[in-house]
Amino acid sequence: MKLPAPPTAKSFPSPLHHPRVATVLGRWLGSAVVVCFLTGLYSHFLQDTPSWLPAPSRPANLYRVTQGLHVVSGTVAVPLLLAKLWTVYPKLFAKLNPKEIGHTVERLSILVLVSAMGLELFIGFVNTLQWYPWPFPFRQTHYALAWVIVGALLVHLAFKLPLIRTHWRRTSELVPTSLPAGTTGLTRRGLFRTVAGAATLVGITTAGQSATPLGSIAVLAPRKPNIGPQGLPVNRTAQAAGVTGIGADWRFTITGPRQLSYSLEELRNLPQSRSALPIACVEGWSQGGRWEGIRIRDLLELCGAPAKSRVRVLSMEKGGFYATSELPEEFAADPLTLLALRLNGTELALDHGFPARIIAPNRPGVLQTKWVHRLEVIA
Repeated sequence: MKLPAPPTAKSFPSPLHHPRVATVLGRWLGSAVVVCFLTGLYSHFLQDTPSWLPAPSRPANLYRVTQGLHVVSGTVAVPLLLAKLWTVYPKLFAKLNPKEIGHTVERLSILVLVSAMGLELFIGFVNTLQWYPWPFPFRQTHYALAWVIVGALLVHLAFKLPLIRTHWRRTSELVPTSLPAGTTGLTRRGLFRTVAGAATLVGITTAGQSATPLGSIAVLAPRKPNIGPQGLPVNRTAQAAGVTGIGADWRFTITGPRQLSYSLEELRNLPQSRSALPIACVEGWSQGGRWEGIRIRDLLELCGAPAKSRVRVLSMEKGGFYATSELPEEFAADPLTLLALRLNGTELALDHGFPARIIAPNRPGVLQTKWVHRLEVIA
């Protein structure tokens, strides 16, 4: 059977398939990609902080803002990418000329760029739903794809720079603002307004999972941040973590220059502190809470360790990537960092980490370890 011929520019006579239109949409898409990339780098940095570059514990709400922007900008990039591809659609099927190395490299860079961006946005969206239908680790793959996109984008821009410079500013001689006589459809302004409106609508109806004032209209957000035990959502339940209950013989241990052990009642009798901090998760949702418990720096003092000590946190969770975590020195010394025993005025629910969990400023939710039973001071 003979395959149909690939589409050509003649198949799409609309003046909207024009370099000026592609340049404008490319600017919008590029802005979303830059915000998404930089905020994603910050999230990766907080989860894999190098020893030579300490992560800041303040501002306390910084990760809540950056990760909210990361997910919103990634979501907004979807309609922008579709509009951009539609604008240049006729040229996507241009035949390769093996004799022109530059042309071949350019076409291959576009193939890599479009494929990587499509996969990146897809797995990022699926991650917000906490659905992982693939065998590879999400975070590492997501991070690697981001660098592939940046590399392919730089190659693409290098080849297209002369064309982009020509059409960067609005020039009536280059593209008409209205349709030629006898044709119907969107004008250039109409297309821009439609795409901008769609991107804005998608962003606003997603941002409510981290921006509280927009919560009532967050119809596209997979999470309602105020729904869950004690007013906070739960990503990983106690049952999923293999924590079915806490026996009366439960004890908390901290090891350092001295090893100390406390029952739950003894922890409650230690001096208590309060912190108003959000849980901010990599899926983009966040919600503030009022936490009560013992400051980590006070526990370090009790066991004879310096306030600025690196601390390993061990959970009763059975397996999982985050059954243990580390508190860098800046976080352990911060007076807002608690071994929390209470949330919003009541004892922690089991799904929120009863009997004790970590809560610290400017930390991803996956590192706010639940069901803590042991802290180890790292020399």
